[in-house]
Amino acid sequence: MPTRTIAITNRHPRLQFERRAVRKAMAALDAHAAAFKVPSTDFLHGELSVVFLTDAALADLHAEFLDDATTTDVITFEGDPAHGVAGEICVSVDTAAAYARAHRRDFSTELTLYLVHGWLHLAGYDDLIPLKKRAMRRAEARGMEYLAALIPPFKLRPAR
Repeated sequence: MPTRTIAITNRHPRLQFERRAVRKAMAALDAHAAAFKVPSTDFLHGELSVVFLTDAALADLHAEFLDDATTTDVITFEGDPAHGVAGEICVSVDTAAAYARAHRRDFSTELTLYLVHGWLHLAGYDDLIPLKKRAMRRAEARGMEYLAALIPPFKLRPAR
C-alpha cells in the first residue's frame, strides 16, 4: 500500500510532539490493516487528518455533530476516499491526560490509544454495542502491540 498523506493539527495549547512520530505510528497501523480483518480498506485511501484538541473544543464538536455536549475522548469523521479524504480523527488531549493521571498510566501511551481507537472507527469498528465493544477492545490491544516501539513521545507543557 502506498504511503498516504497524514495531516496533523495541534489545537491544544500545551501539547508538544513530533509530527513525524505520529505519522510513523499511523502509517504502521495502515501497514497492519489486513490483521484487523476490516470489511473494507477504503479508509486507507486519501488523506487522513488527525487533530489534537482540548476537552472544550471536542465537546463543542460532540454537541454540533452528535447532539451531545459532554466531553469525550475521540470523535471520528468518515471521509470520502473517492474524493481523496480518508477521514478525520479528533482526540481530546485533556481527557487522555486526566485518565492517565487517574489510572497511573503513561500519557503518551494513553493518547496513542486514542489514535488507535479513532483509526479503528474509520476501519469500521463500533463500540456502542457490548459485543462489538469487546471486539474493538481486542483490536485496540492488537494495535497497541503493533505500535509498542512507535509510541510518539507526547508531552504537556506546564499550565500557566
